[in-house]
Parts: sequence; C-alpha cells; structure tokens
Amino acid sequence: MQEQRQVVTVDTESKKPRRFIFVLLDSFSMLSFASAIECLRIANRMANRELYEWRLVGEGGDSVTCSAGTTFKLDADLDDLLRDDVVLLCSGINVQQATSKRLMGWIRRESRKGILIGGLCTGAYVLARAGLLDGKKATIHWENADSFIEEFDEVELTKSVFLIDGNRMTTAGGTSSIDLMLKLVANDHGEELANAVADQLIYSSIRTDQDTQRLSVPTRIGVRHPKLSQVIQMMEKNIEEPISPSILAKDVGMSTRQLERLFRRYLNRSPKRYYMELRLQKARNLLMQTDMSVINVALACGFASPSHFSKCYRSHYNTTPYRERGAQASRLSV
Repeated sequence: MQEQRQVVTVDTESKKPRRFIFVLLDSFSMLSFASAIECLRIANRMANRELYEWRLVGEGGDSVTCSAGTTFKLDADLDDLLRDDVVLLCSGINVQQATSKRLMGWIRRESRKGILIGGLCTGAYVLARAGLLDGKKATIHWENADSFIEEFDEVELTKSVFLIDGNRMTTAGGTSSIDLMLKLVANDHGEELANAVADQLIYSSIRTDQDTQRLSVPTRIGVRHPKLSQVIQMMEKNIEEPISPSILAKDVGMSTRQLERLFRRYLNRSPKRYYMELRLQKARNLLMQTDMSVINVALACGFASPSHFSKCYRSHYNTTPYRERGAQASRLSV
C-alpha cells in the first residue's frame, strides 16, 4: 500500500535544520530519550522536510547502555558544540555515579556559549551539580525530589511535568519528554505541527508547565474524602517537623477520635502509623540516593535521635539504616 499522510506546511525556507545533541549517561531512561527523539523524527515526517537533526554523544564516544540493558552506539565523544545546538542530558537511575567530573566540566564550558541545555528525567541533577540551575526553577522525577532538595537548596524545585527557565529546561521523566518537545516544536514551527506530532503519537492531552507530575492525593490513595486528603497533604509537607494528630484533626475541624476512625476506615492504620510510614519512605529515598549521614537523614525525617530512627526503620524494613546504606554502596560498586 502507498503511504498517505497529512503534510503540515511550515515556513522553513530561511531556516537550516535545528540540531539536537543527546548526551547519553550510563543507565539512562530509554522512555525519556525515545519520547524526545521520536517527536523530532515525526516532526520531520509530518513537514515532509528536515526540520531537525540529532546526534548521540557521550563520554568516550563509543557506546552506552540504558537502564533496560539495551546498548546504543554513539556518534561522538563530548566534543565542541555549535552556538545554535540544543543539548539534552539523558539520565536515569544512579545519576550521581554517572555524573563525572569530565561531564560537568564539558557542560559548564559549553554553557558559556549560551546554548539551550535541558535535562530529561534525572538530568536536572547533572545541571544542578554543574551549577547551571542556581537561582532557577526546575523539576525532576518525584522519586528523586527529596534528595534533590537536600543537596541543591539554591534551585527552586517544582512538581511540574516540565519547565523552561531561560536557557535551561528540565523534565520529570517518562512521557514528560513529549510535552517538552511538543512545546519546542510549537515554538519553532507552530501549534499545527505540534498537534500533528501529538496525533501521530496517539497523545491526546498535551500538558503544559502548569501540570504536575504526580497523581492527586485522592487518586493516589484511592479514597475521595476531602478531609482525609487534606490531612495527608499536611503530613507530606511536614516531614522534618511532624505535626501531632490532635493538631492535624483540629486544623480540619475534627476531633482526634474522628480522625483516628477516618484513617482506620479508609487506610486500615492509625494516623500516627501512616505518618511514620511517610517519614520512613523519605528516609529510605535519602539513604539510597544521597551521601547524607544517617544522623542527618534522621533529622531530615523528623527523628530526634539516631537510635529511635534505627529502631523504627528496622521495624518497617527489616534492616537498619546503616545496613541499607552499606547495601546500596555495594550495589553501586558492582
């Protein structure tokens, strides 16, 4: 069968193809990378001309393996870039270990050219580590937010799906790369082309930087009770200095006993237990993703003493914070 497709007319006579440089770090997220590069390919196809071109680069210029175990051949090493290039840092799990001194030195040097630089998924970590997000708004995958906030207090971290702040761009990971790329395509060649690309991707709802990456509390916990949701939001925002159940109840116009019954009915646990699980979950994230001392992790999660923290952690995870940290270090050294 002969292929038939709609061709979107764009004014590109005076423009040369815009070049994207994808910097692939070890264990990068294939979904974030593929979502971004496919938008460029489809934009070229829908316009029936080469609007975009791209290169895959990385340290050594040989090959790199994504988190799914697939190996990609690189086009080049970390070479000099052109002023009009767009750089997208693609990373994923273990981004701290993949962020080398050479990479940071290269990205700092190239940033002085005024190049548009973005981080996909956990790529915001690389930009922040290089000092390129100081004083700017950014986003990162929600799972890495706790550790990011602890390490980079000069960056205003948001929960947005993606963000563009000046010549810096960040995304939350997953399919948020699509939203960023559709925004760039629309800026370059108009909304009609961006919508045509979205249609090809069967992407029916294009998100903006005003959309947040995580599900709402009611959707996440599977319960649509306004006062319960309100209390949980208060708990999530007050991890370092926990609020007593009596104050939480008072703030939503309930008695402590009513709040207790509410949690038992919908979540099968007490407010105190639920709050403790939230704090321990954050503690585990910090232990796994940062080099913060166990004492500082305990303080950041509202525990007055390391011994109490260790006791609660062992009760919930069947291991101690120190062993958790040691096991993580062992895994990263393999």
